[in-house]
Amino acid sequence: MRCTAIIVTYNSAASIRACLEALAGEPCEIIVVDNASADDTVPQVEEFSALHPVRLIANQKNAGFAAAVNQGVRDAGGEIVLILNPDAIAEPGAVGALLRCMDATGADAAGGALLDEDGKPSRGFAFRRIATLAPLACESLLINQLWPRNQVNRKYRYLDADYSRQQEVEQPAGACLAVRRTMWDKLGGFDEQFFPVWFEDVDFCKRLRDQGGRTFYCPEARFHHTGAHSVGQLSFRARQIFWYGNMLLYARKHFRHAEVTILRLAISGGMLVRSLAAVLGARQRPLGETLAAYWNITATIWKL
Repeated sequence: MRCTAIIVTYNSAASIRACLEALAGEPCEIIVVDNASADDTVPQVEEFSALHPVRLIANQKNAGFAAAVNQGVRDAGGEIVLILNPDAIAEPGAVGALLRCMDATGADAAGGALLDEDGKPSRGFAFRRIATLAPLACESLLINQLWPRNQVNRKYRYLDADYSRQQEVEQPAGACLAVRRTMWDKLGGFDEQFFPVWFEDVDFCKRLRDQGGRTFYCPEARFHHTGAHSVGQLSFRARQIFWYGNMLLYARKHFRHAEVTILRLAISGGMLVRSLAAVLGARQRPLGETLAAYWNITATIWKL
């Protein structure tokens, strides 16, 4: 088999059936790795697999996204592995278009066009540049949210790119990421320290480029993507700890010590701004409760 699609699920019942149905006619085997879903994700996959060949790996506990992808790849038979989120729904021919794009460009990895609800490419998400201190600090300090067209963010997110054009990029989104198995094995797959999710794909693409690998954006491979279906189930505190914790893990792997310290300060400053906004904003959270949450999250992040 030329391609293996690896789909990691966690309480993904709302989207997994549509994802599998869209892949049924595509030239790839399908492996679903379930991270101990509490809904009916697994029964839906089992029901679908009675009609179409799907291999299910059902974990008894949540192993995290990186570890689950690595599990799936170890069982994969394809020379190209396609990591696909369950809420990324392939248009007919999308996988074939992605494989042709990789053949034509000689890409070691590639991503497709991720389409928003309006059917337009998800600008700023489908591909980005490899993360450095400046964009991560701007993100942490809420500069990108308040001033999304700033020069750092425009460059980092390719906001001025032509999304209709096939092109070499630095980091396709992990929601739809195809990788040659030879390169995957060379790099050792995803780093499972990134738990439960976030920055494992950024780290992988950084290591790939450090090894001289090339990645491409393939606009003819179209996938409709809703996004954040699993992380949306996390509490506010958990999202902050996991997001910033994995950001710092990435920074410690690839940045100088001084840059990691600057990033920690930026994260702390951004958390304070968020806390004050919660007090002064529409929700009017109590000051004492909000500051306590801020100090709790910030202290945890400085310990990481």
